[in-house]
Amino acid sequence: MNRFNEYAVVDLGSNSFHMVIARIINGVVQIIYKNKINIHLATGLKANNELTESSIMRGVECLALFAERLNGFPPEHIRVVATHTLRVAKNRHKFLMAAAKVFPFPIEIISGQEEARLIYLGTMTAESTSPTDTKLVIDIGGGSTEIAIGKGNDLTPLIVASRPMGCVTYTKQFFYEQTIDAVSFQQAKLAAEQQIESMISRLKKMNITAAFGTSGTIKSIYHILLDLGVSDGIITPKRLDDLISYVLEFKTFNDINYPSLSKERKKVFVSGLAIFSGIFSALGLQTLQFSPCALREGVFYELIDGPNYQDIRKNTAQSLSEHYNIDQRHAKQVVKTAKYLFSQWQKQAPITIPPNLESILYWAAQLHEVGLKINFSSIHKHSSYILQNSNLPGFNEEQQLLLSTLVRYHRKSINIDELSYFSLFEYKHIISLMQILRLSILINNQRNADIDLQAFQLKLLENKLAKITLEINQEFVENNKLILLDLAQEQKYWEVIDDWKLSIVIC
Repeated sequence: MNRFNEYAVVDLGSNSFHMVIARIINGVVQIIYKNKINIHLATGLKANNELTESSIMRGVECLALFAERLNGFPPEHIRVVATHTLRVAKNRHKFLMAAAKVFPFPIEIISGQEEARLIYLGTMTAESTSPTDTKLVIDIGGGSTEIAIGKGNDLTPLIVASRPMGCVTYTKQFFYEQTIDAVSFQQAKLAAEQQIESMISRLKKMNITAAFGTSGTIKSIYHILLDLGVSDGIITPKRLDDLISYVLEFKTFNDINYPSLSKERKKVFVSGLAIFSGIFSALGLQTLQFSPCALREGVFYELIDGPNYQDIRKNTAQSLSEHYNIDQRHAKQVVKTAKYLFSQWQKQAPITIPPNLESILYWAAQLHEVGLKINFSSIHKHSSYILQNSNLPGFNEEQQLLLSTLVRYHRKSINIDELSYFSLFEYKHIISLMQILRLSILINNQRNADIDLQAFQLKLLENKLAKITLEINQEFVENNKLILLDLAQEQKYWEVIDDWKLSIVIC
């Protein structure tokens, strides 16, 4: 039987939805299908950051079409990422629930910083640069602009940033009637400069030697320069100023007349040009090249042939652990305990927790003390806050939220009603991981390096997932009497939650 050899990446952008399908031929990625549908999702984002019903419908109808082409694909051969508009939409759960009815693949909403990392990865795998270069990548999307800087041959950027300025949102904000005038253009340009004001000094100090721009707006600028006779298409200050002067001569967006500018791109080009102009001048760039590779290529690289996705998250966890001076020995012991208890739980459970979800349990065990640097009394809250608000390369938004949630409830009381909505993970899985994490940390409360895990046996009560019996060896208890006090308190925390039960048996 031939191994399935096609892979797909779907990018749910603020302006358009893209689907790209590729296969591997003799070790080379070969694109065999592309589809782009202009959804204008960001246009349907109301002032209160809720998506309109019509914009949700447009997106879902598009995904239904994509699902037809993806029929028969193994889930592990597909990755679907959503960007700015679904990041900020307060009612995104409506979109995700409606999408799930017609599109049977998980949709990952990625953070702006994760988007910037993937864009940099996609660009740098395609561009030839010197090992000594400091490289800048700019991507102006429909709802946000991503910026990344890296050095040498390292595919992981040193700086990643995302700013809420995009060609769709700036069109609504500064060019509502789609008329062109110098005052509105200058306002949009200054607004873009203001968005990156806090970064300018730091970025300039990096001494950028190679700058690249990706995606629709910069692609359009590149092609218009070619239309105007600029043979290499490289963007320079003079060429950019000349292009802006040409564009400002037109009265409306629809009047812009360049052979390479499509009717759809005309609707958002002027605002994108203003954003790009603001960034270009604020950073004092002298040259910038267009790169055809960006987010989708970065996702493909990790999906198909790049460094293992989980390894990136492993490196992220280790870096965070070192940054906050976590007690490595203790963290490893808690992880070891979590693996031991999870193994026992999985053998008895009537359900299976997938490996990518299981791994988040272990990262939670490794990182549950990042907040200790603040203080111990509310360590669970401090740790959760740090994990929720840090840049965690490799984690999508829900994975980061789950990591933060597990750590938030690793001790003290639990309010189940406060749990966030998750579209990628099942509630029953989350509850089981939470219970295992709590027990793993509790067992190691005394921070003993040589604890005998064989003294503990976890059993499910009548196959009830949230009802656990913990059998403890009597000899262990005699030498560690404090654990019974800790477990007695833990039982009280469980008692007030429906369907939860913790039984302790000394044997």
